[in-house]
Amino acid sequence: MSKIFKYADDVNTDVIFPGKYTYTITERKDMAPHALEDLDPEFVKTVKPGDVIVAGNNFGCGSSREQAPIAIKECGVSAIIAKSFARIFFRNAINEGLLALTIPDLVDIAEKGDEIEIDTEKSQVKCRGKVFTYPPFAPEVAEILRLGGLVEYTKQKLKSQV
Repeated sequence: MSKIFKYADDVNTDVIFPGKYTYTITERKDMAPHALEDLDPEFVKTVKPGDVIVAGNNFGCGSSREQAPIAIKECGVSAIIAKSFARIFFRNAINEGLLALTIPDLVDIAEKGDEIEIDTEKSQVKCRGKVFTYPPFAPEVAEILRLGGLVEYTKQKLKSQV
């Protein structure tokens, strides 16, 4: 079962992946140890594969840099559920194959450490004994997420055209 890490509104990309590393860390795996280090120094020490970030409004605001969703995904986070996302962060998350869901009612009741279960086939999330639904993704977006990101999706599409 996945556990929740919960944060407030306006978690920006500089907090998700500090800007001071933007031009010095280029390897994906090397980004993970710095994820959320200024907001939650315990995050990378305690996050487990499959865990979920739950946050308030405007998650991922700030710059358009791709390192923010990469760092989160490289830590093993399976999804981010927020009241709302910054538009560019949302698209970058999908491009990285990182599930990003807008479920305000869930955010209101979820607490740090709660168990959470996401069923992408049914477009449902279970938390605190409640079931929350979300609109299914368009087939292409669902396939990008299933394949782990836009790069793999594009490779598969090109391979099928040969």
